[in-house]
Amino acid sequence: MVVPRPRAPWLIRPVREPATVPPPLDGPWSPVDRRLDAVQLLPLPDGTSGPEDVVVDPAGRVVSGSEDGSIWWWPVDAPAGTRPRFLAETGGRPLGVEVDPRDGSLVVCDAYRGLLRVTGDGTVRDLGGSGPRPHLADNAAVSRDGTVYFTDSSSRFPVSHWKRDLLEHRPNGRVLAYDPGSGATEVVCSGLYFPNGVALTPDESALMLVETATHRLVRVGLPDGVVTVLADLPAYPDNVSAVGDGTYWIALPSPRVPVVERLLPHPRLRQLVAVLPAAVQPKPLRYGLAALVDGDGHVLRTLHGPNGTYDMVTGVRQHGDHLWLGSLTGAGVARVPLG
Repeated sequence: MVVPRPRAPWLIRPVREPATVPPPLDGPWSPVDRRLDAVQLLPLPDGTSGPEDVVVDPAGRVVSGSEDGSIWWWPVDAPAGTRPRFLAETGGRPLGVEVDPRDGSLVVCDAYRGLLRVTGDGTVRDLGGSGPRPHLADNAAVSRDGTVYFTDSSSRFPVSHWKRDLLEHRPNGRVLAYDPGSGATEVVCSGLYFPNGVALTPDESALMLVETATHRLVRVGLPDGVVTVLADLPAYPDNVSAVGDGTYWIALPSPRVPVVERLLPHPRLRQLVAVLPAAVQPKPLRYGLAALVDGDGHVLRTLHGPNGTYDMVTGVRQHGDHLWLGSLTGAGVARVPLG
């Protein structure tokens, strides 16, 4: 069953902001390591696309969702070119996928249905209980006691119109926490600019979080929700995943687009751009990019794909000596060795 897709507001409500200048990809961001142009692709079935996130579950299955609402899996050691097996159907648009450490089940952020649990046999259960419901559930992190911290990226725009939220450039997003014991959802913090990827620190005292619209990496204290800015990134960030040793991979779908940042002081122009046909709107740059950072936001390593062989990288996950990638628009998940 396909759930209804919400309609997007026709007009955005932008405010005047200072123009910014995208920094160059130099220093630790220099495109020295270009291995993302030589990934191993594990394709989705024909006619299906958009494996936005990727995770490896305890059974050794690489799991991702697609834009048609399906959830698929591949064996972690599958050779390139292997087609996936079907796991479940959400009826919405699965984005972030995480493993619950208590039982190995999957916690899925569905952009249209909210927070879901998917068990190994493909059963899908809605985790919505009391408290606020998300408008655009995006990415999650699950604590050792099963608490799910997840981003609600926009209170105004569905995932089908995510560009409008970025052009509006208002703090329409928040972080929510779901308690599996009580079934209650609470607000951890609000006033965020398209909060996207989120990961727990090793001691679970804070969240590492990125805001796509402001290209910032921040730390959110728990339980107080205090936000500390750690870094201004030279690219738009998406999902974040913890390695487990105090470092984090960030998926970056595109370097920052200069024309978009020059539009910030011009609210009326941004209103016009938001309603133009997609073909003439500013587009993400075709470039593969992922970065490894420490808990203070210092960049430790960057992987590049300047040719855009596997572009719009929105999901990233380290498993052993390989990195797995997802893409909002790609035809499959990708694997690349880290050695």
